[in-house]
Amino acid sequence: MSPLLQARDVGKAFGRTRALRGASLTIDAGEVVAVSGPSGSGKSTLLHCLAGILVPDDGEIRYGGTRLDTLDEDTRTRLRREAFGIVFQFGGLVPELTAEENVAVSLMFAGRGRSEASATAREWLGRLGVDDCAPVRPGDLSGGQAQRVAVARALAHGPTVVFADEPTGALDSVAGEEVLGLLLAAAREHGTTIVLVTHDNRIAAFADREIVVRDGTVAEAPTVIR
Repeated sequence: MSPLLQARDVGKAFGRTRALRGASLTIDAGEVVAVSGPSGSGKSTLLHCLAGILVPDDGEIRYGGTRLDTLDEDTRTRLRREAFGIVFQFGGLVPELTAEENVAVSLMFAGRGRSEASATAREWLGRLGVDDCAPVRPGDLSGGQAQRVAVARALAHGPTVVFADEPTGALDSVAGEEVLGLLLAAAREHGTTIVLVTHDNRIAAFADREIVVRDGTVAEAPTVIR
């Protein structure tokens, strides 16, 4: 069986700074993979290339056998809306929208009708334990609540892959583990693949495998965690 995601000899530079230097990895469907490494190692850049947010300068990215890096921007955007979910460190919620609207609008972008999107948004907010936050705007949510809303938004449209970039980095240890536990439980229930960037060994321990990035390349063979 072919891997769901594959990076092969991926390079990416920002000006004179080489963020990735021939990074390669494979991820199978349904896996929870932690991508770890020190600050500045290139792990977030690698995740953004895998998600089609960034286009690598060298090498290739494949999703389900299709070259992701050669697709045009509109096609990559549509793919992210339909097949990918993304959770950033600080949530990335739209401040003018309520929690329910933040989740529902992503569903409407993916083609759902307004009433269906709202109902699905409320369902997922309930699954993440923040249904009472539905009418609240992000500025009035705690960090843990906001990140749960971000997780609900990432999962609500039934993505094949969720990319999480330091999703617990802005939270204390208790809130971080609660949010991550909810994300992983929901993803495993639906067979969703998770690619999780973290510098925290405790968070990486929740994954099935850990891949270490150093100096812009995958420095070690995948390490089986459980």
